[in-house]
Amino acid sequence: MRNKPIGIFDSGIGGTSIFKEIHALLPNENCIYLADSKNAPYGNRSEKEIVELSIKNTEFLIDKGCKIIVVACNTATTNAIEYLRANYDIPFIGIEPALKPAALNTVTKAIGILATKGTLSSQLFHKATDLYSKDIKIIEQVGEGIVPLIESGQLESKEMRAYLKTYLEPMLKQNIDYLVLGCTHYPYLIPMLAKMLPEHVRIIDSGRAVAKQTQSVLSELSLLNDTIDRPTIQLFSNGDIGVLNSILDDNFDVSYLDF
Repeated sequence: MRNKPIGIFDSGIGGTSIFKEIHALLPNENCIYLADSKNAPYGNRSEKEIVELSIKNTEFLIDKGCKIIVVACNTATTNAIEYLRANYDIPFIGIEPALKPAALNTVTKAIGILATKGTLSSQLFHKATDLYSKDIKIIEQVGEGIVPLIESGQLESKEMRAYLKTYLEPMLKQNIDYLVLGCTHYPYLIPMLAKMLPEHVRIIDSGRAVAKQTQSVLSELSLLNDTIDRPTIQLFSNGDIGVLNSILDDNFDVSYLDF
């Protein structure tokens, strides 16, 4: 069982930001990544649709023999992970916007969060904001249009810069000193965001924390891979595999999946 792969799914290529963190922290682990790019973005879909897509992704990874599943999608986590945990006998790792470190460390008492509509409107997100928003202003911004641009390979386009400028200005006017990225696609925007934000504004994403949580759960369940063999990494996409290939640092093989 220890040699079984870690399964990771996202509504597209964004979850590769989580895959990279997991692979860096747990280099001996076999991994299977599923990019459901055909149905991206999840953020504009209904909760019912998000749950149905998450079930489909989960069952694909279970059929592949995965020992744990990382829901590398904020929208899928906030809308579907409770259902998945209740209905499948396999550990799940979710991802939520990193509000806690921002709330604990803000000096200006104002933090911004850039996320999808599906994440910001979910009950799980509202529970988190209720928990961490005491005496702190949380400025929420839906990142409409960002995911489709990333999925189509237009990461550094003029359209992307225009979107980000529009979304950042209201946050900066309210004196934020932390920007929380609430979508796994968004870490790929960090180089661009760093140039657009004042130096005192820190950018936070959840990738490293998710990798550490995955390691912790595998350790608790005695499921860490104890071999030193070269791991098997499989990446599947039902979208443009060229875009997925271009965003990966290493020469991983990506397979098209009619899914």
